[in-house]
Order: sequence, then structure tokens, then C-alpha cells
Amino acid sequence: MTRTYNIAVVGASSLVGEAILDLLAKRKFPSAKVYALDAETDGEQDIDFGNRSLDINLLAEFDFSLADIVFFAADESTTALYVPKALAAGCTVIDDSATYRFDENVPLVIPEVNATVLANCSAKLIASPGSNTTQLLVALNAIHAAVRITQLNIVTYQAVSGSGRAGVEELAKQTAQLLNARAIEPKVYTAQIAFNLIPQIDELQDNGYTKEEMKLVWEVQKILDSKTVQVNATTVRVPVFFGHSHVVQVETATKITAVQAKQLLQQTPGLIVRDEFPPTPVTDAVESEAIYVGRLREDISRPQGLNLWIVADNVRRGAALNCVQIAETLIRSNAA
Repeated sequence: MTRTYNIAVVGASSLVGEAILDLLAKRKFPSAKVYALDAETDGEQDIDFGNRSLDINLLAEFDFSLADIVFFAADESTTALYVPKALAAGCTVIDDSATYRFDENVPLVIPEVNATVLANCSAKLIASPGSNTTQLLVALNAIHAAVRITQLNIVTYQAVSGSGRAGVEELAKQTAQLLNARAIEPKVYTAQIAFNLIPQIDELQDNGYTKEEMKLVWEVQKILDSKTVQVNATTVRVPVFFGHSHVVQVETATKITAVQAKQLLQQTPGLIVRDEFPPTPVTDAVESEAIYVGRLREDISRPQGLNLWIVADNVRRGAALNCVQIAETLIRSNAA
């Protein structure tokens, strides 16, 4: 008989929490009981899970000993407070926040890239990287394995859903206000986001890069277990609801042609390569579990360079699906 697991999702009503629940149901995850948890209910009493509804329970009142696997899709303060309690109760914890990503004792995992980390450790806490890192490394992993990537130059165009529901609501509200010739007052972002671009995400660091940009550097190097891969990133917030987009310039230790790279990408599960009509976040990525690649070409300024365009649904593919795949990998290896 197949073993089943009691599952808890912390931050169940967040965008990522909702997507995790939806994927658990659609992928027929072997769950016995599923608990939806939030720090506050805000009057919302239930949430969809497949063809049924789950009551949303207060996180502060939950007994973690009831759960085998706990997904955290909450803010960092909530995560920092409750992850130790879940671990103390014997749960396996999969955390989508940045709280533990840079702890050297916590594996940072993308199953398609470094699943072997899970087989070689006994950790009960696993961190999932940011959406940017997930879509980038899933797309580039085969190229890195073949010819070793030495340098990545990346510009990200990040949807407002990366800021959670508040970001989505701010873009929607500002768009309506401006179309009706009404004044706006930015709250989530430092400037108007509707019909605009904001070339700074998170706080500036001493080196002039933002924290979001440095997260991408640190996460890529940790997952690839190589500080020799140099990463240079610029992150931009754009007026798109869902779907992060990347302009990526890759340099490799050994030359690879665009034709050879395309063959590797086409053989990568979960990756869709588009030639004639480059993918966009709105027309392709939204609600999709695939990562899309287009504009693949050899760099005319660097003999061992490639350029490409990558898009994916940051909430569903970049965050939620990676968390669920971590759990599925743990189950297959009997580590959960």
C-alpha cells in the first residue's frame, strides 16, 4: 500500500500557498489530511483544494505533530517564528521564503538541477530558491552540464505578483485610477508601477546592487556549488501581473553553437523552446507549469557566448511547483 502523508500549508491564502494547494491536488500528491494555515484568517474561512474546500485554521493554534510535511509560503517573520516549532514536532519543512536559503546547513534545492543534495543529507528543512533562480537554472542546467557556464549576465523583468497579493492589487488599482484620470498614491512600491518600470527591487547593498540582485548571485552559486560561476544581475519591476522574464547572456568554458544549445534545451523536461514567436509572460507563461525559452542566438560580441530569453509563471512554476517537486523527490527517496 502506498504511504500517505499529512500535509500542512502555512500561508495557504497567499498566492504561492493557493498554488501549492492547487498543484498538490492536481498532481495527486499522496496526502491523507491537508491543513490550510494562516497567521490571520481575515474573514476567509475556507480555500479550494481540488474539488473540495478546506477550512483555514489559525497558525498559532495548530499542533504541528499532526503533520508530516509542512510547506511554508509565508513572510519571513512568520517563517522564522514557526519553522522551529514544526521541526521540533518532527515535520519535514519545505520553505519558499528567503529565511533559510543562505544557511550553509540548509540545502537549497531545485530538483531538476541538484536533487542529489537531498539523497546525501538528512536535513528536515529544505529551502526553495526564488522564482528567478528556479526558472534560470532549470533552463540553463543542460548547457552548464555540457560546456560549463562561467559567466551569467541577467536582466530580470519581474511581475508584481512577486510582491504577493499586495503587489497585484496595487497594479490593478493604479491602472484603473490612471485610466480614469485620478491621482495615485504608491504604497507597495517606491514609485508608480502602472505603465512604468522600477529598476530597483529591495534595498541597495554596499556594492550598489540590490538585495534582490545579490540573492540571485548567491542562490545560483549555492545551487551549482560553484563560486566560479560569475553572476551579474539587474532586477526590474514591471507592470505585469504574473510571469517573470529574463534577458540572459551566457558565457561558457567551451564554445557551444546555438543549434547545439537548442538541442539540449529541447531535451530538457518542462522546457518549451519557441523560435518563430518568442514566448511572453502573458500569452504563454501564466498558469503554466512549463518554462519557456526564445530568442536563442550566438553572441556576436563574445566567441563563447549565447543570448536567450526565458519566461515562466513566477508563482506557479517558479515557487509553488518547485516546492511540490521537492516533496515528491523526498518521498521517492523515502526521506520525508
